[in-house]
Amino acid sequence: MKKWLLFLSTLMTFSAYASNTDMLKIDQVSQLNGIPWGISLINDQEAIVTIKQGKAYRVNLNSGKQQALTGLPKVDSRGQGGLLDVAKSPHFKQDSWLYFTYAKPTNKGSATTLARAKLAHNVLSQWQDLLVTDSASSQTKHYGSRIAFDDQDHVFFSVGERGTRKNAQDLTNHAGSIIRLNLDGSVPADNPFVGHGNVKNEIWSYGHRNPQGLFYDLKTHTLWANEHGPRGGDEINLIRPSANYGWPIVSHGKEYWGPISVGDGQEKEGIDNPIKVYTPSIAPSSMIRYRGELFSNWQGDFLSTALALRHLNRIRIEQDGKTTESRYLEDLNERLRSIAQDSAGVLYIGTDTGKLLKVSLIQD
Repeated sequence: MKKWLLFLSTLMTFSAYASNTDMLKIDQVSQLNGIPWGISLINDQEAIVTIKQGKAYRVNLNSGKQQALTGLPKVDSRGQGGLLDVAKSPHFKQDSWLYFTYAKPTNKGSATTLARAKLAHNVLSQWQDLLVTDSASSQTKHYGSRIAFDDQDHVFFSVGERGTRKNAQDLTNHAGSIIRLNLDGSVPADNPFVGHGNVKNEIWSYGHRNPQGLFYDLKTHTLWANEHGPRGGDEINLIRPSANYGWPIVSHGKEYWGPISVGDGQEKEGIDNPIKVYTPSIAPSSMIRYRGELFSNWQGDFLSTALALRHLNRIRIEQDGKTTESRYLEDLNERLRSIAQDSAGVLYIGTDTGKLLKVSLIQD
């Protein structure tokens, strides 16, 4: 009955247990026409939401009112492509830059692209493609593609291997890598592969299959990613400069066509091991490390939205390095696509049916 009411009204509320002591309160903020691939809170009252099919909206988080943005480019929305992530500049109050990733049509097929534009009211201006990655493919899958910023004016974004496995170990292209740039799109002089022959200087790490979650933790100064494995073997990784994360040499997953392991095993010298492996796959689509006060017992835990297994996934890394896992919102039966956190620790989640949900805490 409660799920049925949620479909009828953006104002209806229902609850789900988070633990023995917490109860989650879920409100539907707005109903969007399309898949809300990315969410960026420009303040605690408004969000910019990208729609996979190529539109973006400014959404009032109190009323649910949507205002379409103008000035967006043409995108290739076939398959897994489209208008993908959005993130506000670390200096947004001063510079008004919004950063986007999208599938850009090219003569060789669409390519994961990082761009930025200035936001004034509901108009995007001064659109700049900062990097059209060397990842163009006629295949319309495995684009990545999340954005994160560190505290030293660098922007990171992820690129999938575009369905061609060998790309992830080939450093002469960008596919299957995490990229690090200066905010203006230039290459930092201290990137790990600067000056290494034909290696792409923008690459920070490689050996990735399809990383769709990326988060820089300002408290610990660490970069984290989650990524889709094949049939089984989704991962959470601590991202280090120049590190190889193994795809397709090693994997915890199996081929889609049969019970055959992918690669030469699950571990190999010279390859970084994942912090967490999901078997069976949950299909993680975005990720944050929770640093809010609202859910005080979640401090430092990783939250990933899940598509295939349709839940909010929480991972805690224990002192011995082992992980514990909790799952929430399964009763919604929604493919959870995107997640953001406000300054108070309230969560906002986008679903593939176009819902923008607010997740807070029922107080006694």
